[in-house]
Amino acid sequence: MAACAIVAVPRTTCGNGHVRILLTHGPAMRRNYYGEAALTQLSQLGEVVLHERDEPLDAEALVAAARDADVIVSDRQTAAPSAVFAALPQLRAFLRVAVDIRNIDVAAASAAGILVTRSKPSFVTAVAELALGFLVDLSRGISRSAADYHAGRVPQARMGRELAASTIGIIGYGAIGRRLAELALALGMRVLVADPYVTVVDERVHQVDLDRLLMQSDHVVCLAVATEETEKLIDAAALARMKRDAVFINLSRGNLVDEAALAAALQEGRIAGAAMDVGRAGDQMPSPELARLPNVIATPHIGGLTPQAAEGQALHSVEQLAALQRGEIPQGAVNTESWTRRF
Repeated sequence: MAACAIVAVPRTTCGNGHVRILLTHGPAMRRNYYGEAALTQLSQLGEVVLHERDEPLDAEALVAAARDADVIVSDRQTAAPSAVFAALPQLRAFLRVAVDIRNIDVAAASAAGILVTRSKPSFVTAVAELALGFLVDLSRGISRSAADYHAGRVPQARMGRELAASTIGIIGYGAIGRRLAELALALGMRVLVADPYVTVVDERVHQVDLDRLLMQSDHVVCLAVATEETEKLIDAAALARMKRDAVFINLSRGNLVDEAALAAALQEGRIAGAAMDVGRAGDQMPSPELARLPNVIATPHIGGLTPQAAEGQALHSVEQLAALQRGEIPQGAVNTESWTRRF
């Protein structure tokens, strides 16, 4: 199969079946999340149109950019409301290079006969390892001491805590939760899990309800899926159940946390600290108001930002498009029964 040129505006068709592909990742997103290997392979499947600004495309701009596109390969920030699908009669598939598809109107895509896909969770190891880093940092004050040294202050030598023999409570026992549980067990930690939709079969892991997990854990790690049901799951009442010397870690979504309640608990010393890679700020990043608190560790949504994780999801979008061109249903399709605009 001959490769097509990667262009910035729609030009002549080329590639397998004259497929035109809009890649919504701007330059910065491509550097981090859609590298040269995936871009080269994508260009071998059709004519690739690039978004050349770092700002995400809004609905109007997305429609304009995808006017002649058969496929949109989308970054996580680009929303696809119903108006997008109604305005693109040529569009056949919307491939999200992320697991989270909450800002895609799947019902509208289905009504238009357009396939929507999500990516495989290639970030499991990366996020679990970041959680482990948060656990160590919160227990030993690493970033706090580093910040003091960087500012020219003499850090206070505070007593730390060993992870071994402490209790970790994992809210949500999906792929990341299971991987984190394995790491915690290897460190000699007692592992509690709260997840009403899963039956834990590992005898080393203790499945409990959320209240018991909050009351018994030294480290509470939130990994539950963001849904209407889990909106503000961690609220004032939940935080009140935690130990005063316990810490809270959020690696799921900011939607699961009542941030005002968390800030109050941290400022009033009702829990010892928190760490977060997500929040209610732009691009699901930690909120600056929380991140600036002295007993908080915050990172800018980097949980899945490793070469292995990012390339895994980018290459999965290439695999999905190749499957579509072969007439197959790709892994990650979410509305197959409504897909009528086939290749």
